[in-house]
Amino acid sequence: MEQPKGVDWTVIILTCQYKDSVEVFQKELEVRQKREQIPAGTLLLAVEDPETRVGSGGATLNALLVAAEHLSARAGFTVVTSDVLQSAWILILHMGRDFPFDDCGRAFTCLPVENPQAPVEALVYNLDRLLDIMTYQLGPGSPPGVWVCSTDMLLSVPPNPGISWGGFRGARVIAFPGTTAYARNHGVYLTDSQGFVLDIYYRGSEADIQRCARPDGRVPLVSGVAFFSVETAEHLLATHVSPPLDACTYMGLDSGARPVQLSLFFDILLCMARNVSREAFLAGRPPETGQSDADVEGYLQVARAKLWRELRDQPLTMAYVPDGSYSYMTNSASEFLLSLTIPGTPGAQVVHSQVEELQLLGAGSSVVNCLLEGAVQLGPGSVLQHCHLQGPIHIGTGCFVSGLDTAQSEALHGLGLHDLVLQGHHVRLHGAPVRAFTLVGRLDSWERQGTGTYLNMSWNEFFQKTGIRNWDLWNPDTPPTERCLLSARLFPVLHPSRALGPRDMLWMLDPQEDGGEALWAWRASWRLSWEQLQPCLDRAATLASRRDLFFRQALQKARKVLEARQDLSLRPLIRAAVREGCPGLLLATLDQVAAGAGDPGVAARVLACVADVLGCMAEGQGGLRSGPAANPEWVRPFSYLECGDLAGGVKALAQERDKWLSRPVLLVRAARHYEGAGQILIRQAVMSAQHFVSTEPVGLPAPGQWVVAECPARVDFSGGWSDTPPLAYELGGAVLGLAVRVDGRRPIGARARRIWEPELWLAVGPRRDEMAMKIVCRSLEDMRDYCQPHAPGALLKAAFICAGIVQVRSKLSLSEQLLRTFGGGFELHTWSELPHGSGLGTSSILAGTALAALQRAAGRKVSREALIHAVLHLEQVLTTGGGWQDQVGGLMPGIKVGRSRAQLPLKVEVEEITVPEGFVQTLNDHLLLVYTGKTRLARNLLQDVLRSWYARLPAVVQNAHSLVRHTEECAKAFHQGSLPLLGQCLTLYWEQKKRMAPGCEPLAVRRMMDVLAPHVYGQSLAGAGGGGFLYLLTKEPKQKEALEAVLAKTEGLGNYSVHLVEVDTQGLSLQLLGSENST
Repeated sequence: MEQPKGVDWTVIILTCQYKDSVEVFQKELEVRQKREQIPAGTLLLAVEDPETRVGSGGATLNALLVAAEHLSARAGFTVVTSDVLQSAWILILHMGRDFPFDDCGRAFTCLPVENPQAPVEALVYNLDRLLDIMTYQLGPGSPPGVWVCSTDMLLSVPPNPGISWGGFRGARVIAFPGTTAYARNHGVYLTDSQGFVLDIYYRGSEADIQRCARPDGRVPLVSGVAFFSVETAEHLLATHVSPPLDACTYMGLDSGARPVQLSLFFDILLCMARNVSREAFLAGRPPETGQSDADVEGYLQVARAKLWRELRDQPLTMAYVPDGSYSYMTNSASEFLLSLTIPGTPGAQVVHSQVEELQLLGAGSSVVNCLLEGAVQLGPGSVLQHCHLQGPIHIGTGCFVSGLDTAQSEALHGLGLHDLVLQGHHVRLHGAPVRAFTLVGRLDSWERQGTGTYLNMSWNEFFQKTGIRNWDLWNPDTPPTERCLLSARLFPVLHPSRALGPRDMLWMLDPQEDGGEALWAWRASWRLSWEQLQPCLDRAATLASRRDLFFRQALQKARKVLEARQDLSLRPLIRAAVREGCPGLLLATLDQVAAGAGDPGVAARVLACVADVLGCMAEGQGGLRSGPAANPEWVRPFSYLECGDLAGGVKALAQERDKWLSRPVLLVRAARHYEGAGQILIRQAVMSAQHFVSTEPVGLPAPGQWVVAECPARVDFSGGWSDTPPLAYELGGAVLGLAVRVDGRRPIGARARRIWEPELWLAVGPRRDEMAMKIVCRSLEDMRDYCQPHAPGALLKAAFICAGIVQVRSKLSLSEQLLRTFGGGFELHTWSELPHGSGLGTSSILAGTALAALQRAAGRKVSREALIHAVLHLEQVLTTGGGWQDQVGGLMPGIKVGRSRAQLPLKVEVEEITVPEGFVQTLNDHLLLVYTGKTRLARNLLQDVLRSWYARLPAVVQNAHSLVRHTEECAKAFHQGSLPLLGQCLTLYWEQKKRMAPGCEPLAVRRMMDVLAPHVYGQSLAGAGGGGFLYLLTKEPKQKEALEAVLAKTEGLGNYSVHLVEVDTQGLSLQLLGSENST
């Protein structure tokens, strides 16, 4: 499914409170740009807040200044000018404060979701979800301006939220519905009937909240999303030079200004609300500031006065999204677990994870970015993230476990965890990287107020249970009101003699009679409180370890998908590996799977994946993916594959591949050769069709006696592409086709005879009596180009080889082979009255007639069923790699369905379709062919389709299944003798062909089809499309002249022609004629 058009952002800014995180988050933005989540031309900026507690308003003003400064510099200005905002779409994302359940904050909290439409496979963080919402749902349609979005909430927005931007000016806030109960601890908007904001309440009274209620009883919640028009953004930007608001920006702080804390919603936006008076606004205090002294309040009052003067005249409106939802990410572990799980669901959510024993995951639990080996049991409602664990492990209900690897698994053996939050952290102490582990209770409060708990028990109970004392956690002069979980020095970060592990915290759950050893080790460690730990967290190492684990589990997934033959696309994973710098590990894994594959179909798909990796590494440079694959350097690895040594071939391919990685053009050429290697394996799989090729000896015709084979063309009505290897034996194919005469003639034929000279005389022409090209083969060297489809006479040469008349690898010369077996040579002519690239199955049917004539001339009789399989073999030898529908359509008479099962050896079975009496004549009266004048090249289309099939692109897989199903529906329409139904079948079939091979409908053909549409029940280009013949089912009988007149009135159609067509009830015909002089 195509991604809808989103906002083409000019600038995206991510604000963060820690200086050492700026570079980390800058790289994260750039990674998303490489993944195509962010437009390529967008300027990306991670910006440090001027002060840790500058507030959402101060962070917004500083980010706006930084954006304007960069855009001004880019436009060539030497000073900041607001003119650059006139045509800019700016998105400011606020990281917000620390989050106890993710070291990288709420923005980088991992969500239990996958995006199957994403071009690059990746973990989905809250930041990614919000980026998508802003780009594709809330942002589209808005004028230039500045969007501001907090990342501290979970949002759900319908695809079309229905926001109108007509006549908009000023600022706009986005609101989502909430209950009055939720609003008691949150912000709500009061608006008038036109959507203008009258007031904004935070933890308002019951009466205030009820005034905001909508008719359905719900209230519009402050959601953390706001938009400023260019005009309003200019007014806001103007304040950055006015004290004390200049202190909200880095420029002010660099100038020595005293910091000021501002709220986006309760300072900047509130002053625009219509019912708010100047006096009330100046006297108020935003909830973000907390307690403050009179001096600070006075300073803030001056700042608010500046805002009032600058922004009061700007209108503030609200856009309400009634079908959306908003949830603030609180510090409550219980609420956090609920947000990541779906209570009541029968199974677990397993996302970007590999789990050996899925049955051990409890209902409603969630596993994200994990490798779980052995018996790892997870209780209902619990969450595992970013862990590589080895069982036996039992994690009970109500737990959140994150950041543990196999080194820490043993610490969990024999424990039963319940209602706990256990996290592993990457910490940097004075520049040295260490691991630290924290353990808290699900019910513990992170607030400073109240008595507080730890590990779900009172502090006194905890002290009594563990032997830990007050003075271990807090300094003696710490006031009792400050003694809380945030400030307690609970968490060891460095031990004097050993590395730390989860046991250094887990002992507190069940202190053993160990003489106080665990307590002593805990006391001997350097410990930090949660507050002290935050500035020491190594966010770069945290994100790197998550990415490393993601790729480790992804490699296991790739192996499983390939070995189990799953219809799951690995292309997003390939892009991820290449764009994030680890294609080597993926290539090594693919080599292992290919070498160990017992099935050539699996191995061929793996080699196609390697080709995709190489193509992706070329980054769109180096030329087209389709191209030649016969460079001498690759002969050695190919020879291993030809001989059936798969492991040796894969090893040799990898050795050769390493020489071709230095630049895009070599990467593309290497990719082509990997696809060529895959074709060898496809060829070996299709060669299994030889099981069904047999001949019977018959009298040898005399030298000079011609054997003539003639065939009709074929028209495909449904199921094409499903007959093409490897689809034919991996999916199973079903094609409904008609044998047809064109303008009353059977247009395809061959004739063969023995000659006394020990040579092969080959001739190809447009008609039986007109040979345009003549070739004489006197040696095996003359036959060497039999596998090069465009070489003169290649198909005829391949026919001699596949018929067993010539052995190209024999030690005997060509003349010796011919004399020893046949006493002389052969003459073979082939002809087709149809133009090249007609789409009517010419080349395959021609191969069938050549084989039939040759075999009979060599004294052998071949059945039509055997010929169908023999042509499959020949086309693999020729390396054109065709399917079986063409020869089934032309060699077998009338209307029929060909089928192949999803198995090897590849066997094609044909069922004749019976139709009501007289319907064949009706069909002849209503069926017409129009030659479009466009020649198509099926090979390029074929390579693209095979590439898409091997990549298991979801749209292609779904369409392939639909093609097979539709064939059976089309057969029913023929049984019923219904022209309208058949017309519907044709129309649907053409849509399926276009989905299978995008680009198969030239513009001139589309114009022709549009002109003909009112006169037909249905129409489709023949074969793969791209040109050739268009066949149509007319509403009225005998419409050739009428449609010629319609087309004659249409300009720009080129060299077209209209032809009569009728069902051929004979199929292949074979006859022996008398001798005549050679031509």
